[in-house]
Amino acid sequence: MTVTDAVVEKRRGLSPRQRAQRSRGIQYAVLVVIVVVAAFTANWGQIAGVFFKPEFVKSAFTTGLPEAFLKTLEYTAGAFVIGLLGGTLLALMRLSRVAPYRWLATAYIEFFRGLPAIVVFVAFSLLPLAFANLVIPLDPYGTVWLALGIVAAAYMAEVIRAGIQAVPKGQVEAARSLGMPAGVATRKIVLPQAFRIVLPPLANDLILLVKDSSLVFIIGTSAAAYELTGFGRDLANTESNLTPLVTAGFCYLVITLPLGLLVRWLEAKAARAH
Repeated sequence: MTVTDAVVEKRRGLSPRQRAQRSRGIQYAVLVVIVVVAAFTANWGQIAGVFFKPEFVKSAFTTGLPEAFLKTLEYTAGAFVIGLLGGTLLALMRLSRVAPYRWLATAYIEFFRGLPAIVVFVAFSLLPLAFANLVIPLDPYGTVWLALGIVAAAYMAEVIRAGIQAVPKGQVEAARSLGMPAGVATRKIVLPQAFRIVLPPLANDLILLVKDSSLVFIIGTSAAAYELTGFGRDLANTESNLTPLVTAGFCYLVITLPLGLLVRWLEAKAARAH
C-alpha cells in the first residue's frame, strides 16, 4: 500500500488490517449467498434421480467397475514408463552438442505438445488400416501405452531438461576431473539429482495421464478392455441414466486426489530443502 492509500484509509477510519478483514468478510458473504441460492433453487430430487441413483452405483460395482479401475491404472502406469524413458532420451537429445539431435528432439517436442492427444489416438486407431501387416505387441495395452506415452514424452522431456539444467555444473566438472566419462557422470551424477528436482512436476504429468487414459475409447477397445470412462459411458447408455458415468468420475478422484496431495508434499519438501 502506498503512502497516499494509507492516508486515504486513515481518513476513512480503517486501518489496513481492518480493510483486509472487511474484504474477507465480503468474500465470505458472497460465497454464503451463492450456496444458499443454489441450495434453494436446485431441483435436488431430479439431480439425484439422474446422477446419483444408488441402485445404478451398486450395478456399476457388480458389472465391471473394479476391473475398469484396474485397467485405468494399468494403462496409466505403462504410458508413464514409456513417457519417462522417452522424455529422458528427448531431454538428453535436446541438450546434446550435436545439432541434428537437438533439432530432432525439438521438432518432436513441439509437434506432440501442440497436437491434441485425441488426434494421436485417432492416428493409432487408423494404423491397422494403413499397414495391414502391422502388429502392435500386447494390444490393446501396447496401443494405449504407445499412444499415451508418445504424447507424455513430449511434456516430460521439457520437465526433465529443466531438471538437468538445474544441477550445478560444478558437480559435473568435479566428476570429469576425477576421470569419470561424460556418459557415466550423466547417469550417476546428473540424472539422479535432476529427477529429485522434477519429482513434483512429473507427478503432475502422472495426474494428467490418468485423465488422458479416458481417450482409450477412441481406439475401439472391447468391453473387457474398458477403462473407467468407457465402462461408465457404456453402462450409462444401457441404463439410460448418468449415475454410472458419475461413479466412474468419482473413481478418477480416488486416483488423482492422493496424487495431488503427493505433489504438494513433494513441493513442500523441495522448498524446505532449498
